[in-house]
Amino acid sequence: MRLFAAVLPPARAVDELACAVRELAELPGADRLRWTGREGWHLTLAFLGEVDDAVLDELRDRLRRAARRTEPFALRLHGGGRFDGRALWAGVAGGLDELRLLAERADAAARRSGIPMDQHRRYVPHLTLARSRAPIDLGPYVGGLASFEGSRWRVAELALIRSSLPHTGVPGERPRYEAVARWPLGRDG
Repeated sequence: MRLFAAVLPPARAVDELACAVRELAELPGADRLRWTGREGWHLTLAFLGEVDDAVLDELRDRLRRAARRTEPFALRLHGGGRFDGRALWAGVAGGLDELRLLAERADAAARRSGIPMDQHRRYVPHLTLARSRAPIDLGPYVGGLASFEGSRWRVAELALIRSSLPHTGVPGERPRYEAVARWPLGRDG
């Protein structure tokens, strides 16, 4: 199954961001972007790819330990950015050191479980809002997010998410995400 480790923002943070995204979706050219669905908004910590069932128990145990070793921390969605001209994202502020540490621990848990983590890149905390097949000027959208300041929330759990890619070929179909496991952060969790 195709998996990734993530932090899921609470409904209040998603609602706040959705208001800002509604305005972005009205900008000229917004119809050229494939907008992500708010039901799938998340902060990816480590993309694991296709994971063999044989390693799932060990992976779950290692992710549980990673969560336990990380104390809860505060985050908020803040501003935005882009990757080239192909992906628009909302940024994150607050406990970035703690978020990066949790991402490192999730990556290490996967590696130690035998999952090849070949695509290791510098971790950039973000929540993907839209993608484009061809590069386009995302400057107006990033500018539209510049003043966005979401409310703080307490990150209290690590989630293991199953990603099911679209398979029907219906235009606009989005990946489906399902939390297959969740672990509370901190020793008291």
